[in-house]
Amino acid sequence: MSSEPTTLLRLLCDRERLTYRKFNERFALTGVELFGRNPNNPTCGEPQFRRWTGGKLVGLPGAETCAVLERMFPGYTAAQLFAHPSEVIDPQVPAYDLDLEERIAMTARDAHEAADATAGMSISDNTIDELHDQVVTLARHYHRLAPVRAFEEAEELRRKVEDQRDRTQVPAQLQSLMILNGQVAALLSAAAFNLGYLRHARTFARTAALFGETTRFTPLRGFADGSLAYIAYHAGDNTEAVAKAERALSYGGLGDVAERRLHAIQARAYAHLGDVASAQRAIRLSEEPGRDRRDELHDTVGGEFGFTAERLAMSNSTTALIVGDSDQAEAAAHQALALLGRRAPDAQSAHVRGGASADLAMARLLADDVEGAAEALAPVWEIPSDQRMTGIVVRTARVHRHLSRPAYHGAQLAGQIRERIEDFNRASPPHQIGPHVGLLALEA
Repeated sequence: MSSEPTTLLRLLCDRERLTYRKFNERFALTGVELFGRNPNNPTCGEPQFRRWTGGKLVGLPGAETCAVLERMFPGYTAAQLFAHPSEVIDPQVPAYDLDLEERIAMTARDAHEAADATAGMSISDNTIDELHDQVVTLARHYHRLAPVRAFEEAEELRRKVEDQRDRTQVPAQLQSLMILNGQVAALLSAAAFNLGYLRHARTFARTAALFGETTRFTPLRGFADGSLAYIAYHAGDNTEAVAKAERALSYGGLGDVAERRLHAIQARAYAHLGDVASAQRAIRLSEEPGRDRRDELHDTVGGEFGFTAERLAMSNSTTALIVGDSDQAEAAAHQALALLGRRAPDAQSAHVRGGASADLAMARLLADDVEGAAEALAPVWEIPSDQRMTGIVVRTARVHRHLSRPAYHGAQLAGQIRERIEDFNRASPPHQIGPHVGLLALEA
């Protein structure tokens, strides 16, 4: 293909590195999703693919073909896909590095392959203390960073830790550096997830779990398994999500914050499985008073490794929506926003504000309160485009999906909200960088 995309379809294929073979496989699978296994499903030969991506198509393909393409690339109409990118993509939307996925994938592989490497002689303990301080700073400032920036800072920090790990053979120093490396891998997992790269997020989380297991640092194992659980249910692997959360809760040495986080993740996993009773029981456990137990990761480091009360309330609101309890969801979303409002401005998380606001809107929609939903979404629109993470995209997509039901066809306010969500999500990192397996499954 030439260097200048002539259609939006070509640009999106380039971003995801879809060769004809990969495109055709996805096209066929999407056709089966839409129309079942039917010999009359639309097909796409290679010459046809070249015409589509080369801007040589006159008019649009048939309705079923257009439907397949629109499912493959959510947020765009068939007419937009065959138009020149400049006619569709807002020039004000920030451009993202199209090689980012390759860089994330390479870093994920490097981190995992280096997880059990040891070599060298000795380094200064002050060097380890400085690296520890840098990890703590990144974890505590994570909520203020755009996910691309968070990934870049964690990537640089991982290189620093690895460089020092290659310089020592002192067991105590290796232990400390491996724990730091595991914590950085966990932050890389969070950043990759927030960008929509679920597969690479899983690799980073497994790396963190491996460091936690190797060093016998249980809080890191618990955090990493919790991350693997929520990555699993976002990818549709709900049984695996429940198993990961159960295993993490079986570890000793976890503080109250760690257990609250794991119960909240477990609740969502059960909800996705359709086990309402277990989901509600896990929500209750996550909200129980603690026993004043702390650990060195969730409490001492904190930040992204912590789990604030407002984040817990937001998570439980989402779980309540999944099991169909709109009253519980609305109450928890209100609680999350109220708790967040009590924090200093620089301590407030855009992710929590956006997620809780979207959940509040969805809860109101379940009561057919469209005006209330529009009011609840007001804080969402204020989130900068580079901070529109996977969780917010998925929650607003749920609202869009609900408002696309036949009951709302022709309703002016519902249509305005749908359009606003489309514009909002189109400018998010997960959509600007390109569609990813897992994120698309949830949005659909």
